Amino acid sequence: MLIISNKIMSTDDINKQYNLKPLEEKIVNTMTSSNKIYRFDSLKELKFELDLRLSIIKASRDLYKSNFRFRVFKEAKCNPKYWTLTSEGGFLLKRGVEPYAAIEDIYLNSSMYGTECSTAIVILYYKALLDILPRKLFNRLFDHIYLMNWKYLDDDLGIATYSNVIDYFPGDCRYFKNPDVNPKTPEWQGENAIDLGDGTYYGHGIGIKTANEIIKALNENRKEGSTRSAYLMDTATRLDFKYLAKEYIKFESRLMRLRYYY
Repeated sequence: MLIISNKIMSTDDINKQYNLKPLEEKIVNTMTSSNKIYRFDSLKELKFELDLRLSIIKASRDLYKSNFRFRVFKEAKCNPKYWTLTSEGGFLLKRGVEPYAAIEDIYLNSSMYGTECSTAIVILYYKALLDILPRKLFNRLFDHIYLMNWKYLDDDLGIATYSNVIDYFPGDCRYFKNPDVNPKTPEWQGENAIDLGDGTYYGHGIGIKTANEIIKALNENRKEGSTRSAYLMDTATRLDFKYLAKEYIKFESRLMRLRYYY
């Protein structure tokens, strides 16, 4: 069930306000038909989540098409103009560097970068936000970036992983687990992958594949004699869409007031 401003909404109701794209309509249909209640304070809040989910998918496809490569942490690399490569293999934003420009550079000069899959997911989250947030707001929210898997996350991203999920949506990050990974190749213990909404997933290093294709690739990297298959977990990792939407709406409202007075 989808509730906006305490009113139950249908997909047709949303379409009257916004000309929904196919993937947006797919997301809204899932919400309206679900046994779970999805609440939004306004249509703008819902539209922000739809826009951001599509932006996550675009950022995933763009990263896949780039020259950004998979590397384990000890072999990670980054552009020293914007980032300090730490001893852990993370990318620490340099002092005095604009966050917006630093994230943008990963896509513009992708051949200068390489890291593992969970860090790549965080990177594409930042890029997705960069593409829909005003530059000033992006820089204010994300002024201390450290890119290093899930260990060092900006509070303003609000990344959380949810278990026993009822509904999955395009733009979710899913995890494929390989319980019997070959100890000689621990990087194949699993794959963080973005649901692209068309039956395929993007995982850094593995590319764009179906769930079965990802499972097959992981199964090829099990310890000798294993018969236990890799599998897609019933979890979803998501940004804090509501918090980010509220920050965006507040920023736009202040900007409109300034334009009105001046």
